[in-house]
Amino acid sequence: MKVNPLPKTLIEAIRYFADPAVATDFVATLRWPNGPVCPRCESGRYSYLSSRRVWKCKDCQKQYSVKVGTIFEDSPIPLDMWLASIWLIANSKNGISSYELHRAIGITQKSAWFVLHRIRLAMQIGSFDKFDGEIEVDETYVGGKAWNMHKHVRARKITGRGRGTGNQTAVAGRLQRPADGRPSQVRATVVNDTTKRTLHGLIRAHVNTGATIYSDAYAGYKGLTGEYKHESIDHATSYVLGRIHTNSIENFWALLKRGIHGTYVQVSVKHLFRYVDERVFTFNERDLNDFGRFTLVLHRVSGRRLTYAALTGK
Repeated sequence: MKVNPLPKTLIEAIRYFADPAVATDFVATLRWPNGPVCPRCESGRYSYLSSRRVWKCKDCQKQYSVKVGTIFEDSPIPLDMWLASIWLIANSKNGISSYELHRAIGITQKSAWFVLHRIRLAMQIGSFDKFDGEIEVDETYVGGKAWNMHKHVRARKITGRGRGTGNQTAVAGRLQRPADGRPSQVRATVVNDTTKRTLHGLIRAHVNTGATIYSDAYAGYKGLTGEYKHESIDHATSYVLGRIHTNSIENFWALLKRGIHGTYVQVSVKHLFRYVDERVFTFNERDLNDFGRFTLVLHRVSGRRLTYAALTGK
């Protein structure tokens, strides 16, 4: 029997996973490399019902599919559409909107919006390892410009939360410069403010003591000396002084905003962290090929179920 080679492009992926049995086997192999395990009792003894593509546990007698306990759970959307969606968002430089996905794979826009948010959940960084070496820190602001608002809306929105205007949402970032053969890595967090307490807390949580911190001259970063080697640069006079600069993380902010403003146009503050997670994933895994990013997302789908009620708060 001839085995088709693994897909390298979107069109090859669509053809490869068009057979439901192939799609199920592929996801099952990634999820259970040592064989299916019952998600209820964790037994490895099973029988397979090929007509329905489900397993039956020989111990608890419960049936389970490859979707149970993953971002796919309770979704009527077939696996081939899910896999095409993951391929699209994992390999998009600027993101893909729910309207684009709705037109591309033939589901409703509401379903496409839900699918994309569940995939973004799988994109979240699962590691708690701290950064070390040379770290750039900075913050940016996402949201509408105050001067584009009506006067009464602007007066209500602007409340002052640091360097940005009150109608914008702050995102704080940490970028580790290339180390151990890996390209630079970034982590970004949506925050309520950019006070010293918030910024210092994020740095302590994500950066090992003794690392070198590079920042601009913002007062929120003062006081790091002692725990870290802290160097800052005043952008009013210069942008680079040898290795002292924040150009790398500012490049990431440009990519983040290009995706948000160019593709999504406007995002809810409630869901902003999910869009940030998406851009962090594609930035950090930029050295992988399309198939590599696709399978990396699939490796993370288990244990990350997201219901519509939890997503919308309804």
